[in-house]
Amino acid sequence: MAVNGSNFVDYVKIHCAAGHGGAGSVHLHRSRLTAKGGPDGGDGGRGGNVYLRGNDQMWTLLHLKYKRHVKAGRGGGGSSNNSFGDDGEDKYIEVPLGTVVRDGDTQEILFEVTEHGKDTIVRKGGMGGRGNSWFKNSVRQTPRYAQPGTEGEEGWNILELKVLADVGLVGFPNAGKSTLLSVISAAKRKIANYAFTTLVPNLGIVAYRDNRSFVMADIPGIIEGANEGKGLGIRFLRHIERNSTLLFLVPADADDIAKEYAILLNELELYNPELMHKDRLLAISKSDMLDDELQEELVKTLPEGIKTVFFSSVAQQGLMELKDLIWHQLNA
Repeated sequence: MAVNGSNFVDYVKIHCAAGHGGAGSVHLHRSRLTAKGGPDGGDGGRGGNVYLRGNDQMWTLLHLKYKRHVKAGRGGGGSSNNSFGDDGEDKYIEVPLGTVVRDGDTQEILFEVTEHGKDTIVRKGGMGGRGNSWFKNSVRQTPRYAQPGTEGEEGWNILELKVLADVGLVGFPNAGKSTLLSVISAAKRKIANYAFTTLVPNLGIVAYRDNRSFVMADIPGIIEGANEGKGLGIRFLRHIERNSTLLFLVPADADDIAKEYAILLNELELYNPELMHKDRLLAISKSDMLDDELQEELVKTLPEGIKTVFFSSVAQQGLMELKDLIWHQLNA
């Protein structure tokens, strides 16, 4: 699923078909020296598997947007002289780390791709059939039958991408998330003074002291009722599940900072109660609008039990303090 021509695709449905196993061979040995030899039919080769392979250099499922079918090769048939058939060609689908694989019919989560280069079978190829040499015994010395190969697994699978990041930016539209990410990292996004400027998640690597760094994700803005499908709905809420720390952004000119924070927290809890166990920080953006006296008054109204920092992306104020707070939280 892409947004308005964007290269970011985080949902695809794809049909995966593993190869059928090759048939076992029915053959009786014949040579110049042996007129009527015993059975020597070989086994069929296994059908090809369909694998998913993690790739840490990928960040989107765009390459699968128009590739609706993946089919592995069929196993080769067995042959004389107990020769085995060739195994079917395996197919590998490369996906970004953080991809969740579901069964297309039951919606059941099968596995998650979290390691670079690791191959996981999505659909298993069929077994090759046994050749007639397997069925020889003292009574039946020349069996004239063999096993066919079994069918490979096939079906629809849903691939969902959950962005992997250390810190996820959570806030209402136009809270200053994209501006912050563009200032403290090399990530560049369309920034404008209207809601839902950011339509897809955006990742940025934030440089810290002593050549250290962490990854920050700008998640498209949440609004009240997002868990019910309002605004951009829950489509991007799943990306928050992968972030170890959630940084809530509320602008200094908000009518009620504590109320906005409570609404954001409630939306996440309604979507997935487990998100409440994640570390949380609160950052008040656009603080260059405040003088010292106004900021002191504002501190008294902030929600309790959460570390808070004031900053301004435009005025370059409080950014180092914000990075320090995040780094200490990540390494607490």
